[in-house]
Amino acid sequence: MTRQSAIARRAEQLLGAAVVSTAPVAGGDINTATRLRLSDGRNVLLKSQPSPPPGFFPAEAHGLRTLAAAGAPVPAVLAVDEDCLVLPWLEPGKVIVEMAEQLGRALAALHAVEEPAFGADQDGFIGRLPLPNAPAPTWAEFYATRRLEPYLRLGVDRGRIDPDDAGTIEELFPRLGSLVPEEPPALLHGDLWNGNVLWGLDHTAYLLDPAVHAGHRETDLAMLSLFGLPQLPRVLAAYSEVTPLADGWEDRVGIHQLFPLLVHACMFGGGYAARAARIADDLT
Repeated sequence: MTRQSAIARRAEQLLGAAVVSTAPVAGGDINTATRLRLSDGRNVLLKSQPSPPPGFFPAEAHGLRTLAAAGAPVPAVLAVDEDCLVLPWLEPGKVIVEMAEQLGRALAALHAVEEPAFGADQDGFIGRLPLPNAPAPTWAEFYATRRLEPYLRLGVDRGRIDPDDAGTIEELFPRLGSLVPEEPPALLHGDLWNGNVLWGLDHTAYLLDPAVHAGHRETDLAMLSLFGLPQLPRVLAAYSEVTPLADGWEDRVGIHQLFPLLVHACMFGGGYAARAARIADDLT
């Protein structure tokens, strides 16, 4: 590893330890990730952006600390400021069945943490996009007004969602409460796709990059299946052993996937919005 002077100096300011060497880490569309070796022998990960949205890294740190307090497997927050976040370096390893089962049980325990209302006490981010979290009394209202509507509007404004597709999805709003069984607000990771699960060399499956809020627990599980998670059947089986899911949850996966599909449409365009419209059309 070489030494990137600016990043090394920033880490030294935050950690109070000298940086011996640095190395860029591949992957990730949003942040620049750098691995640093410290003079005290530790390896850490520094995530940064040239001009992050205000509160971006503090929001991620808040989410990680919230999940940690609930007992979820997450990296500790070593330091955070407006321009960066420093975490322990987690060495990736192979996916094994025991880790998948551990992840399922950990998610069940996380979702057992009941919250006072759907939403959160502060807004957050999904990717670089703002994530509204103002509380709502029901999941259906929260999902329609805080998760679907803002990104439909943004996607149409950006020319990435066809107005007709947006209209098809909006027609589903009045029916959300009857389509998804009512459950108490559960503490969620909030952005739980495959890329935000790190299978550690220490045989722990870590949760990364959260968008923490209180929501319907089926949402996290539907997100895991959207882009494919290794050993997902084992994860779900272990989850259900701790806390069984309501009957028919498999038929509701598409409803919960509407939100990440619309977020991807806003960020990348492509066929994500049309896919969401097809899901909505099948349900109306």
